[in-house]
Amino acid sequence: QGQPVESGGGSAHDGGSLRLSCVGSGSATCGTTVTWYRQVPGKEREFLAAIDRRGVVSVHRSVRGRFTISQDSAQVTVYLQMNNLRPEDTAMYFCKRGLMQGDICVDIWGQGTQVTVSS
Repeated sequence: QGQPVESGGGSAHDGGSLRLSCVGSGSATCGTTVTWYRQVPGKEREFLAAIDRRGVVSVHRSVRGRFTISQDSAQVTVYLQMNNLRPEDTAMYFCKRGLMQGDICVDIWGQGTQVTVSS
C-alpha cells in the first residue's frame, strides 16, 4: 500500500525558513488536490494549504504571506515553503494526497515530518 512521504522538516531559528516536500511512495498518485496540515500534541490537525493539478492554491490566512505551496509540473512533488518561521509553527507537518489502492483512488495521510522552531 502506498503512502505519501514528507521530508524537509527539522530545526530552525525564529525568522528562519524550511521547505517541506511531499511525494507519493509505493503507489501511483491520483486525485486532484494535495493538502498540507500540521498538528501539535493535544490539538486538532490544522489545515495550512492546498494545491490542485491546475495550480490553483488555497492558503490558510494564519500562514498566508509566510507559507507558499507549489508543485512540479506533474504534481509528483508538492512543496511547502515556510519563511519567517516562528516558535508557534513548531508542529508535526503532514501532507495528504491521493494514491491508487488497487483500482481505487484513496486520499492517504503521510507519517509527517517534525518542524521545531526555536526563539
